Amino acid sequence: MESLSPAIGQKAILPSTTGYSDHDLLLGPVRLRTVRNLNKACRRLRIRVQTGNGVSKNAAAGVGIDFSDPDWKLKYSREFEARFNIPHMTDVFPDAVSYPSTFCLKMRTPITEKFAEGYPSDEKWHGYVNNNDRVLLKVINYSSPSSAGAECIDSNCSWVEQWVHRAGPREKIFFKPEEVKAAIVTCGGLCPGLNDVIRQIVITLEIYGVKKIVGIPFGYRGFSEKGLAEMPLSRKVVQNVHLSGGSLLGVSRGGPKVSDIVDSIQEGGINMLFVLGGNGTHAGANAIHDECRKRRIKAAVVGVPKTIDNDIMLMDKTFGFDTAVEEAQRAINSAYIEAHSAYRGIGIVKLMGRSSGFIAMQASLASGQIDICLIPEVPFNLHGPHGVLRHLKYLLETKGSAVVCAAEGAGQDFLEKTNAKDASGNAVLGDIGVYLQQEIKKYFKELGQTADVKYIDPTYMIRACRANASDGILCTVLGQNAVHGAFAGYSGITVGICNTHYVYFPIPEVISKPRVVDPNSRMWHRCLTSTGQPDFL
Repeated sequence: MESLSPAIGQKAILPSTTGYSDHDLLLGPVRLRTVRNLNKACRRLRIRVQTGNGVSKNAAAGVGIDFSDPDWKLKYSREFEARFNIPHMTDVFPDAVSYPSTFCLKMRTPITEKFAEGYPSDEKWHGYVNNNDRVLLKVINYSSPSSAGAECIDSNCSWVEQWVHRAGPREKIFFKPEEVKAAIVTCGGLCPGLNDVIRQIVITLEIYGVKKIVGIPFGYRGFSEKGLAEMPLSRKVVQNVHLSGGSLLGVSRGGPKVSDIVDSIQEGGINMLFVLGGNGTHAGANAIHDECRKRRIKAAVVGVPKTIDNDIMLMDKTFGFDTAVEEAQRAINSAYIEAHSAYRGIGIVKLMGRSSGFIAMQASLASGQIDICLIPEVPFNLHGPHGVLRHLKYLLETKGSAVVCAAEGAGQDFLEKTNAKDASGNAVLGDIGVYLQQEIKKYFKELGQTADVKYIDPTYMIRACRANASDGILCTVLGQNAVHGAFAGYSGITVGICNTHYVYFPIPEVISKPRVVDPNSRMWHRCLTSTGQPDFL
């Protein structure tokens, strides 16, 4: 199997009928078998899936679906259920033994190594989640494909219920706590809330009765690189770690071969692995899950979605996003003050967002100080009668100043492309902020007009922040539910928030493509209303 480092950034180009085209997927025989199974399932109905915000969005009125079949809705629902069925230990070990859960808040005394049959109680605790509990993925019943942000299966926008698995503690568990060795790994870049999730995973594991908990240092490379030893974790170690930003365990991109990682998992006796990271990291986690199944290793691999860009499919938001939007307000306000205080001042703020503009959009909307918001999903012209530069000229003439907020992935067509890749296999982007600053200065110089341009890039200041209260709550619940999912016997899953409820998703469904801003969504329309900007086309 190929090294994890280049594979995470590889593009697997799949048939368009699946909707899994040109998106980040971990290659290799195990991973491709999963993809092929998905393709076969989708071809049975020839349904386009996973576009837009993660559900069928068919502009051609459901091409490939036989709407004359009176049972097409039922078939579609069954297909959806099959795709979103989450892998369980009993799929590979049908005779796996379950035990009464050791997680019960009626009695909080830690269990001993000799006791793994559940907390004794005269009264049944009603705090468990039933395995058949489901959460509705879509909550808006669009009446027309022309509605803002409409996601329709057919030309009539027929309503089809789509249910996903509810997260939470189960009454039966498939691991004895005294036999568990749990490992936590944080991959990719820094993100506010990493320490919060680590802390809560450790605390919840200890409540179940787990004594052996370790941290893998510096991402996936910690599994194989000499000199990087496991870090023993306990409540005492992590008690106050959430008060600081960064990651207690350290982060890195890329890593060794999947087979080497699983070798390390076997040699270390690890049977629960919690992986914190984004799309590429989750692709790696899914490959580890597949390899464990191939070797018939009784282990649970559970992901916790970490991306400051908020670009993971199907979820309301990912941890770190709210903090990023809040911290971005400082940079935007500084740019506003600089621009407003200068004669014909222009402030430029570049925010994170390689392929999605959620931070730039939400930060612009929250601040009320942005005149132009530029995101990767919406093309724009710099020059011409309807370009950004002409609008800046208008703003200086009418307001005397202007503030521009640009996502880092915006306007890449204007920049010189290179073949450079980072350790995760992502293309290295050009600096749109510096380019805008240069072009604006050049434009006004050619006009013979004054323009005082200031550029602010707060990227690394935002990434290193401690999580705010909103993200702190999200991280806490995600960490708890990750542990609940592992003890329940699920593997190859990730935990997320969907329509304000916490759910489990099969990893392949969330890594099919990055989540992006819909230019016809109400939220983007609200941003345009706030900034008052034209289309720039």
